[in-house]
Amino acid sequence: MKKWLLVLGMITCMLGLTACGGQKEVIPFVTDEQAKEVALYNIETINQIVVTGQQGQLAEDWQIAAVESWEAALEDMGDYQNVVSVETSLDEKDGVINATIQGSKKQAIVEFVFEDQMLTAITTNVVYSFAENMEKAALNTLLGMGTVFAVLILISLIIGCFGFIPKIQAMFNKKSKEEVKAEAVDNTIAQIIEKEELSDDLELVAVIAAAIAASEGAASTDGFVVRSIKRAGNKWQRA
Repeated sequence: MKKWLLVLGMITCMLGLTACGGQKEVIPFVTDEQAKEVALYNIETINQIVVTGQQGQLAEDWQIAAVESWEAALEDMGDYQNVVSVETSLDEKDGVINATIQGSKKQAIVEFVFEDQMLTAITTNVVYSFAENMEKAALNTLLGMGTVFAVLILISLIIGCFGFIPKIQAMFNKKSKEEVKAEAVDNTIAQIIEKEELSDDLELVAVIAAAIAASEGAASTDGFVVRSIKRAGNKWQRA
């Protein structure tokens, strides 16, 4: 039994050595020293562009983004002073270089991203303490919760106003009904007045026709027709 265990252990060791020997060694496309030089050169260049105000001369989008990221970090980082350390994670084509820099207020990490041995992006991130990160998280949480509660309160107020809408509609409908009733009453009164005036005119016409027939000695009013009546002025009032 012990012999079989010994043989099995030897086979396992041989397989492990074979696997290790079959792995290809990864050779970065730049050495650590070259990576430091690349990081230092680009950091100095970006800082010089910002200090001298030459942002308008940049043509590539990733260069513009790199300068904007640097400018955004300056407010918390302060003025750039020097490079503290450089760490690399590279293979034959791609990888990342992280350079820790010292500002007058805080440290920051400048990240250089390479694709196919070409620099494609540079990002500057300020290093905050645990307490500062917690404070930012708390402020963001309060801001988010405050926004949510404000929206909920606004929605509740809008929903509460729905109860007044039927009352307002009822008030307008009541006014319209009253206006219709008033208009109907006015029309009725006007019709009554018109009928009364017409009846008064007919009676007046009959009286005048009878007076004319009496003055002419006629027995009836069939021989003439009263077509119009004109009021004459009072001579006594003119005197």
